[in-house]
Amino acid sequence: MSLIKHIPNTITSMNLLSGVMGVVFALRGHMELAFPMMLAAAVFDFCDGLAARLLNSWSAIGKELDSLADVVSFGVLPSIMLLQTMQEKGCSCWISYIPLFLAAMSALRLAKFNLDERQTSDFIGVATPTSAMIAGSLCYFIAVNPGTFLDAWAGGKWFIPILSVVLGLLLNSEIPMFGMKAGKGHKLLDGKRIIFLSLSVCAIVAVILLRLNWSLAVLLIFCLYLVENLVIYAVKGPRQ
Repeated sequence: MSLIKHIPNTITSMNLLSGVMGVVFALRGHMELAFPMMLAAAVFDFCDGLAARLLNSWSAIGKELDSLADVVSFGVLPSIMLLQTMQEKGCSCWISYIPLFLAAMSALRLAKFNLDERQTSDFIGVATPTSAMIAGSLCYFIAVNPGTFLDAWAGGKWFIPILSVVLGLLLNSEIPMFGMKAGKGHKLLDGKRIIFLSLSVCAIVAVILLRLNWSLAVLLIFCLYLVENLVIYAVKGPRQ
């Protein structure tokens, strides 16, 4: 077998390795290192599919490996980051373990995704990288910017647990979520995608002008994406 055919799986393995390293950093309380590992995993997650298409080297084992890597990088890692953030804020009771619910729901989401033929260019339910980025950027921002209102919320007993449960339920919901690549039946830049990109640019500009930490831009972008999809669903229902 040509070595070229192993390139996509090698990239996927880098996704997994980044996720594992992120978990190690999170367990040691280094959110400033854990979140960059999540971002690295997201880059590898994007590149493995791209490489498979360009090299025409798709394989069934690659699909399964991709899901296993995503469980770690976008399921286990964000849940550990949320748990550690709570415990670092002084909450060491059973409530601090509720964020682990997100890991279980992420695994369920990925298992369902592999069997769901409806999800090609768009998604049914929140994609695991989206929930991971919301959780990861939140924990990173809190770690490097103490004293903000988000830091105060995280110091309470229920903000992070409720966030974890809501994200976990949205992962396995039947709410349509638009993707950011062209597919059958829609253009790459239709109205809802243009709105999202415009709002994202505004969020980035606002963060730069206010001299806030870059992670807040990541948090805002993915929250805007989530809110826009929920609004569309509330207005139009399942058919978009």
